[in-house]
Amino acid sequence: MKSALIVRHVPYEGCAGYRAPIEAAGYALDRIDVTDPAFATADLTAPDLLIVMGGPMGVYDTADHPWIPGEIAALARRLAADRPTLGICLGAQMVAAALGAAVYKGPACEIGFDAIELTPGIASPLRHVAQVPVLHWHGDTFDLPHGTELLATTARYRQGFRRGSNLLALQFHAEMGEDERFTAWLDYLDCPMHRAGLVAAYRTHGPAAVRAGQAMIAEWLTGLGA
Repeated sequence: MKSALIVRHVPYEGCAGYRAPIEAAGYALDRIDVTDPAFATADLTAPDLLIVMGGPMGVYDTADHPWIPGEIAALARRLAADRPTLGICLGAQMVAAALGAAVYKGPACEIGFDAIELTPGIASPLRHVAQVPVLHWHGDTFDLPHGTELLATTARYRQGFRRGSNLLALQFHAEMGEDERFTAWLDYLDCPMHRAGLVAAYRTHGPAAVRAGQAMIAEWLTGLGA
């Protein structure tokens, strides 16, 4: 089987709904946490597929998270080799940084379910999530890296880009909608009404978002190396 490695920045942000299409495409999944002592020397170029997940920290939070520069350097080596890579939220921001783009705080947090707007004239696997409310949970954004295509936006933020067929970076969370670990995300919200509204939206929109996200990832995986 082909190998796939998940990089987790926090235990409650795994590949969730994306696991099914990745395994269906013939990959054996493994994971490594950035807090694992082995992460410092892990070869992120070796796996056939790398999935870099999200987290509450920012790319610039190097004082609190000293593993960040090493991860960015390892990602830069992988991307230079054009190895299949999927970045989600913080993972997408890490990819942008590894490609030399600036990553920084945005004007406001974007938290909740909302649809993305596809870039006109560009066909991509993100067509599966068009018009589907998906989970957003971010306050950072990034400049579009040189040599990449912007695939989608919301009113505030860039939401996805790619480089060729082997790199896909997504700011939104179409993998989340049925994963019980979402309760850990809610701990970051102070407002009980906001939490209650998000739980209701998760139940309402989550399953459809996951199905759309799975179709998106399945299509992207079939085009690797094209």
